[in-house]
Amino acid sequence: MRVLVVGGGGREHALTWQLHQDDPATTIFAAPGNPGTAKLARNLPIAATDLDGLVDAAVANRVDLVVVGPEAPLAAGLVDRLQARGRPAFGPTAAAARVESSKAFAKTVLADAGVPTAASATFSAVAQAADYIDRHAEPLVVKASGLAAGKGAVVCATRKEAAETARAFLEGKLGSAGEEIVVEDFLAGEELSVLALTDGEQIVILPPAQDHKRLGEGDTGPNTGGMGAYTPVSVATAPLLDRVRRQVFEPTLASLRARGTPYSGVLYAGLMLSTDGTPWVLEFNCRFGDPETQVVLPATGGGLSGHLYAIARHQWHAGTKVLAAQRAAVTTVLAARGYPDHPDKGAAITLPKLGKDILIFHAGTARDADGTLRVAGGRVLNVTAVAPSVAQAAAASRAACAQIEFDGKIFRSDIGWREVARAGAA
Repeated sequence: MRVLVVGGGGREHALTWQLHQDDPATTIFAAPGNPGTAKLARNLPIAATDLDGLVDAAVANRVDLVVVGPEAPLAAGLVDRLQARGRPAFGPTAAAARVESSKAFAKTVLADAGVPTAASATFSAVAQAADYIDRHAEPLVVKASGLAAGKGAVVCATRKEAAETARAFLEGKLGSAGEEIVVEDFLAGEELSVLALTDGEQIVILPPAQDHKRLGEGDTGPNTGGMGAYTPVSVATAPLLDRVRRQVFEPTLASLRARGTPYSGVLYAGLMLSTDGTPWVLEFNCRFGDPETQVVLPATGGGLSGHLYAIARHQWHAGTKVLAAQRAAVTTVLAARGYPDHPDKGAAITLPKLGKDILIFHAGTARDADGTLRVAGGRVLNVTAVAPSVAQAAAASRAACAQIEFDGKIFRSDIGWREVARAGAA
């Protein structure tokens, strides 16, 4: 089989790795890829947003399957264009991808489907948003409706902060992503990331994960794209996942079908679990999560490729309802000094030889002509460890992070702390 993976981050490196693990004979292309994918695939110098270039490459290289990693090309209609040229693609059409590219649209779908989600209102004018905020209890969450590269959701402790954030978004801080905003009630509880493979009707739930968004230890500091993740999560019991299937995925997919925009690909539900166990939807993503993918795939034990190929070709027979984690996995993000706002770039990276149960996924790296590996982004490397337990995997991931060297390296040493604490209290 010949596969093209679109994207160049840690998620795409993990997808490339999994495709290679499932069948080392698979010919893989990555566009644009990174120094990590280069060891497993042929990197193509095509940006993930260059739809013309990607479609032409898929046709010219006779690929059997295109796996789209990032949300931007999905929202721009890459899958639509690939299908029009006869290339099977794993991912939703642009119309279905609106569950992520428009938070306002997602809220409408959730309301129509009767899926639990925070009360909210949508605005495109500052005065109306400010009036709504002034009449609602603190705290509040202000979200840019469009794609904002992980910077479009702000938890505001006060109405004053919420009004200032709403004004900043609507007046152009995030460009077109903030032309429309959603203001919603704050939900308290424990967050959970649940990803499901689907052809629009059948559903296979992947091992749930928990992401650590905050920059600092103990979940403090600014929000980031994610400083690490782990799986399995003990609160994600079989009864809970069945509830998520019945109360979140099934009604959402039915609502999208009824709108004439059936969803195919992986649907990511960012959930908040209330004290009574209700799964409230915080957001949907129309693609694999990052960095959740870097733990979910190593934990499953393989076999993903067959699902992706069959879904893309409309020949899927799911055969199971859940792909359970076969082992624990923890990934820790090594980030550059100054991340998330102003990361330093250019530092040389030294990668030592690490154990067979340590996987290094490149997220923001580049290689010089002389072979020197350098920092090229805010999130630099994802250091994933697999082990029998989350506690063991977390310790191994931390130890590996300590051995990797580059100037300005930062990382959290407490990824998976909730699960480790639960295990210790058991």
